[in-house]
Amino acid sequence: MDYGWLLTKRFEAPDKSTSHNLNIQKNEYLIQGTETRQQDVCRSIETPEPALISAALSLWQQGKIAPDSWVIDVDQILENGKRLIETARLYGIELYLMTKQFGRNPWLAEKLLALGYSGIVAVDYKEARVMRRAGLPVAHQGHLVQIPCHQVADAVEQGTDVITVFTLDKAREVSAAAVKAGRIQSVLLKVYSDDDFLYPGQESGFVQHSLHEVVAEIKKLPGLHLAGLTHFPCLLWDEAAGKVLPTPNLHTLVQARDQLAKSGIAIEQLNAPSATSCTSLPLLAQYGVTHAEPGHALTGTIPANQQGDQSERIAMLWLSEISHHFRGDSYCYGGGYYRRGHAQHALVFTPENQKITETNLKTVDDSSIDYTLSLAGEFPVSSAVVLCFRTQIFVTRSDVVLVSGIHRGEPKIVGRYDSLGNSLGA
Repeated sequence: MDYGWLLTKRFEAPDKSTSHNLNIQKNEYLIQGTETRQQDVCRSIETPEPALISAALSLWQQGKIAPDSWVIDVDQILENGKRLIETARLYGIELYLMTKQFGRNPWLAEKLLALGYSGIVAVDYKEARVMRRAGLPVAHQGHLVQIPCHQVADAVEQGTDVITVFTLDKAREVSAAAVKAGRIQSVLLKVYSDDDFLYPGQESGFVQHSLHEVVAEIKKLPGLHLAGLTHFPCLLWDEAAGKVLPTPNLHTLVQARDQLAKSGIAIEQLNAPSATSCTSLPLLAQYGVTHAEPGHALTGTIPANQQGDQSERIAMLWLSEISHHFRGDSYCYGGGYYRRGHAQHALVFTPENQKITETNLKTVDDSSIDYTLSLAGEFPVSSAVVLCFRTQIFVTRSDVVLVSGIHRGEPKIVGRYDSLGNSLGA
């Protein structure tokens, strides 16, 4: 799921910039632009941690962080990951690790896998390539993006636990690869019904009323084992209810499972991704879900965290720098703008690090490249700019800076990567 988030401190007059001493306290912040299917909303939150902001600024002042960098609190992400695993185990749910939100980062993925995740879910074939090159196990591939024909054999030979297929044509390709490799490949079928909610660019799957015919064909294919079913999104944040609720998609998924069970076909995996968190895992368990795929919960940027009261805490922010002025406004270096992020506000820090200035991010033309982003008002050139919004780092041009030791007061950069998981050196 893609919701827009942005950090800003609450202030009396949002149309005017105000300054404060840089004594970062546990102040009230706003998460801006949370995108539901109906509306954008904002709620107060005490996040990210002041220590994360201070650490990012300190490293920036030392010249160790460039503009357009996502600064990630490694220790907090690992703590979030640990809490997710512990909760999932309580409810008998296995977790596949989603990495695209934090830039397909193999260093972080390896650390998280060590906590007990069942493997990585690769949302597309390029993410799978990054993880496999790093020697990390890809447990689930094919959802949301099918495996291209000439890469199916590699996915099978690499021992992918489950491969999701949307068509019988793709199932036949997987079957042929499995036979050639002398393996039995487990597959998931993505299902949908006419009243389900599908995001543009993600329309796919077998329509539920044809499931019996599809399964009959799958059973004829050598080398395949029908392991289960999947769908997306299965949960969504409901602003009116103030909590995550099941979508029609989840009901379709459960109905499809029951439909197969009535025909004597048992499956071992009911995979229900979207909005996976410590709070939503008990809900998934009520529906008999066996596998979930947390992504934003790892960084704490889940819509349920609007009040900052979730087990997962915010663990990343975006840092840029004022490049120049034009017609009374300031422009910071771009590259990290996410068009569905609904970023609206920013904190600006002077080079001397003496004050915080709150300002608005001006409207961005989504038809143009975000070489720079415009901020209301003039601020000193080379001032730092901090924003926090829900993103998908893998579709940006940002650097990803991994920082440990923040909560000990000893921030240290342990890795530097591009947005696609390629190392840039320490």
